[in-house]
Amino acid sequence: MIHIVSFCSRNNFSTALRFLRRPWSLQPGIPAATRGIHVDSPPINPTLTTSYAHGTSSTSLLHSTVGEILLKAVERWPDREAVVFLQDGIRKTFEQFQQDVDQAAAGLLALGLKKGDRLGMWGPNTYEWVLMQFATAKAGIILVSVNPAYQIREVEFVLRKVGCKAVVCPSQFKTQKYCDMLRQICPEIDSSSPGDIRSASLPELRSVIVLDNQQPGMFNFEDVMQAGSSQYMQQLQDLQRSLSFDEPINIQFTSGTTGAPKGATLSHHNIVNNAYFVGKRVGYDWRPHTRLCLPVPMYHCFGSVGGGICMAVHGLSVIYPSASYDGKANLAAVESARCTFIYGTPTMYVDMLNQPDLAKYNLSSLEGGIMAGSPCPSELVKKVITTMGLKGITIGYGTTENSPVTFCASLMDNLERKAETVGYIMDHLEAKIVDPTTGHVVPLGKIGEIMIRGYCVMLGYWGDTAKTEEAITKEGWYKTGDIGSMDAYSYCRIDGRIKDMIIRGGENIYPAEIEQFLHTHPKITEAQVVGVQDERMGEEVCACIRLVNGQDCTAEEIKAFCKGQIAHFKIPRYILFVTSYPLTVTGKIQKHKLREVAEKQLRLTQGK
Repeated sequence: MIHIVSFCSRNNFSTALRFLRRPWSLQPGIPAATRGIHVDSPPINPTLTTSYAHGTSSTSLLHSTVGEILLKAVERWPDREAVVFLQDGIRKTFEQFQQDVDQAAAGLLALGLKKGDRLGMWGPNTYEWVLMQFATAKAGIILVSVNPAYQIREVEFVLRKVGCKAVVCPSQFKTQKYCDMLRQICPEIDSSSPGDIRSASLPELRSVIVLDNQQPGMFNFEDVMQAGSSQYMQQLQDLQRSLSFDEPINIQFTSGTTGAPKGATLSHHNIVNNAYFVGKRVGYDWRPHTRLCLPVPMYHCFGSVGGGICMAVHGLSVIYPSASYDGKANLAAVESARCTFIYGTPTMYVDMLNQPDLAKYNLSSLEGGIMAGSPCPSELVKKVITTMGLKGITIGYGTTENSPVTFCASLMDNLERKAETVGYIMDHLEAKIVDPTTGHVVPLGKIGEIMIRGYCVMLGYWGDTAKTEEAITKEGWYKTGDIGSMDAYSYCRIDGRIKDMIIRGGENIYPAEIEQFLHTHPKITEAQVVGVQDERMGEEVCACIRLVNGQDCTAEEIKAFCKGQIAHFKIPRYILFVTSYPLTVTGKIQKHKLREVAEKQLRLTQGK
């Protein structure tokens, strides 16, 4: 702007325009270390000279709420299918979906929920999940994504932490008895009137909304849909004028190294823009009509932002194969619904590839897909391309706290970049690789901690200022805790994690949480949990346990102790009984060495 003013003062506006059109890297006075990398298309010039990248873009950020983007989608594609739930036989066009969203949002207002209140959505992939995602957004209510595998102690913690005023759930799904667990937490429910729960355990909870039947003290989902009378419809419309795209809209729980889950709080601006630019990166803006097969869970950012929000921003038809993951159902969905795109964690792709009758499915409609959620082995990427014919596969990387995607490959990238990196920096984001000790940016190709700054960074951890300040620097950089490196084109390689987080099939598992629970077992004197390599899941949980002197215990006894107390995916698959741990000279346990010891012992016992 300074240059334009000075050029205009000399009546040389055309010169000013020529200056602005010059590539950023050629403009005078721009230090090499601050040059951006233009990301409208895959970078072809090695612009970067150090491990800092700014994804410059010719496309502006959106300034819309979730409700506004859905309204625009309805105006553009009213009769196009928005969501299809194959298992339940539910199909909704954008116009039908919008009508349901308004009815549900008005119903929530009728129940007494107000802007800023928190509503917990607890269950598998169902129509009501995506409906609540948009209905809460339209009503200014903050959706709390609750892991459907959570057990009593975990769900009680998260509902209390954010002060949920309402919970929506099925009565049960498979072995998960949601209503029974809520009654154990709040025995007052049975003697309460629906909408007037008063519980000492969850003092802010007022309503439980059951999806599939009538339960004492709880609303049925149909009750909510019927409650949205014209009075509340008008209230909903009036409310739209007071909503801001910077307000919180979603709380996604992610565990911490201390074991206590933290509520990453995301705004409309965070998730709408992430969905917009991820969609542009993978071609949703130029494809005539994408039909997305979405088997990943909605309570994850991958499913909720990459699925539901992308649906509204880019006009996708999202096909949900099953309520919970089923590799065979995915393949059947691609064939029957003629899906053109597919999402999945590496584990999900392994399962699809290992289906014995894979060859019988017609997958010719598939044009592309995204693999993300945990480290993506290069050999798996190559196998997906050769065996499933998915040449348009691309890799994404991010964190819940970053809404989630920060790096993503292009469908046009070559095999090496797709298999060996997580792609290049996303539009309007900054990334740097720093020495974890000094905080200084490292040279290109050197490993360090990945840090991110930009529109995608969460508002903070709900009700936890200290943890927020640990995660986000005063300059606005989010510390991922991941170790990686960057090349001159901003392509990033992930080399590991600073923290000891285990990623099992796309689920983030923090050892400290399991360790704290195991320490409550009377026979255990010490427990250390590590991730060990696993061909299918990427990593599996292994507990290395020291028993109290004189005690005997079996692996089966430990697993039985865990069952029903912690989520099934956190229960250690492997139990090793040890007498000591590898220590540093200062007495700290060396987990990387413990992992090596555990993997070696498991190979010996499994005869590998």
